[in-house]
Amino acid sequence: MRNKRAFTMVELMVVVLIVGILAAVAVPLMSGRIDSSKWSEGKAAMGTIASALRSYAAEKGSFASAPSLSDIGLADNDLDGTYFSHQAYAISSASATGGQVSFVITCTAASSTRSGKPTAPAVLTLTSNATNSYVATFAEGSGT
Repeated sequence: MRNKRAFTMVELMVVVLIVGILAAVAVPLMSGRIDSSKWSEGKAAMGTIASALRSYAAEKGSFASAPSLSDIGLADNDLDGTYFSHQAYAISSASATGGQVSFVITCTAASSTRSGKPTAPAVLTLTSNATNSYVATFAEGSGT
């Protein structure tokens, strides 16, 4: 009489095959989530820059050209994080008139000196128009 409680080799190979397929599908999905979580650091730092720009505009009244990060009271190490260094951030344009601030802030992953920086997307842009509504967009490509 045969013992019917054990798994056959074919059944075990089928289970291993199914687990392998699931792992092959899950790995690319998880790597996208990892980059997304790394970009949250960049978004937070860009929010810090935006707040400093609004404070600078409130203090100075108005400005016609984009101030540098040091002009708005941010030291280099204020923006340094785990995945992005201060070199990754730039104020592309900024203006303030009548209490309304408009700006474009970019964060380029390739410009960061950190080893764990995200690989995709290459650039995040934070834009604020004169009514202070924000639009954050990821730009695909190399970022150079």
